[in-house]
Amino acid sequence: MTWTPKVIKKPWINSTHQLSLQEGDLEVCCYGPEPASEPTLVLLHEGLGCLARWRDFPGRLANETGIGVLAYSRFGYGRSNLCALPRPLDFMTQEAVEVLPELLAAYGIQNYSLAGHSDGGSIATIHASRAKNPDKLILLAPHFFVEQCCVDAITKARVLFEREDLADRLGKYHNDVDTAFRGWCDVWLDPDFISGWNIEEDIKSIHCPVLTIQGDQDIYGTMAQYRSWKEHSNFHQVTMVGCGHDPVAERTEETLAVMIDFLQD
Repeated sequence: MTWTPKVIKKPWINSTHQLSLQEGDLEVCCYGPEPASEPTLVLLHEGLGCLARWRDFPGRLANETGIGVLAYSRFGYGRSNLCALPRPLDFMTQEAVEVLPELLAAYGIQNYSLAGHSDGGSIATIHASRAKNPDKLILLAPHFFVEQCCVDAITKARVLFEREDLADRLGKYHNDVDTAFRGWCDVWLDPDFISGWNIEEDIKSIHCPVLTIQGDQDIYGTMAQYRSWKEHSNFHQVTMVGCGHDPVAERTEETLAVMIDFLQD
């Protein structure tokens, strides 16, 4: 079934606002010039992220590059509308081929690049393969298949959420912290997802320049994630020594510089 969003073009607003789509309202912030005048970089957050957790990073990208930057909270995260639980095991594909195209159409975005962190990197990959090849693709600690270390790390996170203070720490970012956490954790720990989820085949259909940024101390994924990128003709990889799963938070200045160089090249 082909997804055909019914969209009324919305204004480009350089402040946090609500964007009404068919499924509900998304928390969005636009930075820099409008899509009609400059290309746009769309940021896709990680599995427990949201708009607020990018902090000032989107604005700095817009200021340094001169392009537009758009960041948003997916359904179930931040101040966006909630989503139904349990999430389907193909929730990342649905985001990539249904929600993201509708969001792009709402702002009239045609020339764009994607930057995705963790789950957001997986969503960006699926979108680039199955919906439209963007101008450029930036993947920060992405997932293309499930590694045991990721299952172990999420299992530990579940314990922290249920028995310690992780829920309190996440609560200041999300309208419903249980929906945000369960919508992520329960899919990744589902036995069918663990044994069956793999998007490496999508890599073959991606032809745009690709930058990956990976910390060598990432507990959610190893360098094995990139085994299927060897044949890509325009693939650039940066490994950050001593960095974990979040290069934007842990190596902010270095990550910013690498992304700016790639976008301006």
